Amino acid sequence: MAKLINLELFQRFFRSGQVGGFLLLIFVTISLLIANTASKESFEAFLQTKLGFASINYTILSWINDALMAIFFLLVGLEIKRELVEGELSSIKSAALPVIAALGGMLVPALIYTCFNNNAETAGGWGIPMATDIAFALAIIAMLGKSVPTSLKIFLAALAIVDDLGAILVIAIFYTNQIHFEYLAMAAGIALLLSCLNHFGVKNLLFYLIPGIFLWYFIHHSGIHATVAGVILAFTIPTNETNVLSPLEKLEHGLTVPVNYVIMPIFALANTNITFQKEMISGLISPLGLGVIMGLFVGKTIGVTFFSWLAVKLKWAHLPTGASWKHILGLGMLAGIGFTMSIFIALLSFNDVLHVSEAKFAILTASVLSGVVGFLFLKSVKKV
Repeated sequence: MAKLINLELFQRFFRSGQVGGFLLLIFVTISLLIANTASKESFEAFLQTKLGFASINYTILSWINDALMAIFFLLVGLEIKRELVEGELSSIKSAALPVIAALGGMLVPALIYTCFNNNAETAGGWGIPMATDIAFALAIIAMLGKSVPTSLKIFLAALAIVDDLGAILVIAIFYTNQIHFEYLAMAAGIALLLSCLNHFGVKNLLFYLIPGIFLWYFIHHSGIHATVAGVILAFTIPTNETNVLSPLEKLEHGLTVPVNYVIMPIFALANTNITFQKEMISGLISPLGLGVIMGLFVGKTIGVTFFSWLAVKLKWAHLPTGASWKHILGLGMLAGIGFTMSIFIALLSFNDVLHVSEAKFAILTASVLSGVVGFLFLKSVKKV
C-alpha cells in the first residue's frame, strides 16, 4: 500500500522561504553597511551585551548563534526526519546520496585548502571550506521557487545537515580545546529520555520541548556547538506515515513562519558585520584566500557532484525525483556557501587578527560567488 505523504507543510515552508530569502539578503546588506559606518562600534557593543543569570549569562550574539540557531536546526531536523519516514529519503538509496555527497563536499575542499597552505602558518584552517551554510543555501534555493524540483530542495537540506554535523564533529575533535564529558553524559541521558517518550507513544509536545531546553543547556556546556541539540530533539519527535497530522508536523507548522521571518534575518544581521580593509583584497590571492575560495566554490562543486556520480554509478543511491545531473552540479555550487560555520572555524583556527579578517573576506567572496553562480545556473536548467 502506497504511503500517504503530507507535503503541504514542506511546500509552505519553502513558499515562505522565498520571501524569507529576500529578507535574509536585505539584512545581510544592512549588517555590512553597519559594519562599515560609524555605527560599527555601538552595534558590536550591543551584540556583546550580556543577558541572563548565573550559568546562562551569555552575550546577545551567543543567544542568537547558539539558541536561536538551535531552533532553526530543530525545524530543519523535523523536515529531514519526516522525509526519512515518509518521503524522498525513506529508502536507503535515497537517503544515501546526500550523505555521500556531503562527504565529498567536505573532503575535497579540505584537500584543496591543504594544497594551497601546506606547511604554511595558515595550514590549521583546513576545516574552513568544509562547511555549507544551511540557512543561506536553503534561502537561495527557496528563491528559485518552482524552477527546481521539490526533491532537490529536500536533498540540499539533507546534505547541508550532514555537512553541518560533519563540521561540528571536526570542531569537536580538532578545534575544541576541552570537552566536558559530564555534560555530554547528561545530554545523552536527556536524549535517551526523549527516545523513550517517543517509543511509548507520548504525543504531547510539551513533554519533548521542556526536556529539549535542558538538552540544549547540557550540550552547550559540553563544549560542542549547541545547535546540534536542535537536530537531536527533532529526531525524537513522533511522526507517522499517513496524512494524519502528527506532533512533528504540528511543531514544524508552528516554527516555519518565526524561523523564516524572524530568526534568520536576526541571524544575518548579527553575523554579516564584516568590516572591509584594504589588506583583505590582497588577501584574496594569498594561500589562505585562495585555499578558502577554491575550496568552497570549486571544491564543493567537484566534491558533491563527483561523489554523487560515484554513488549512483556504483548503485549505492539514485538521483532525487525529477532531478538531472545539471541540477546536482548547480546544487554543488550552492553548497559552496560556507559563511556561518566557516567563519566560526576561522575564528578557532587563527590567533592573528589579520588572518581572521582575510579568512572572513574570502569566505564572504566565495559564498557570494557560489550563491550567485549556483542560482543563475539552476535557474537556467529545465526540469526533467
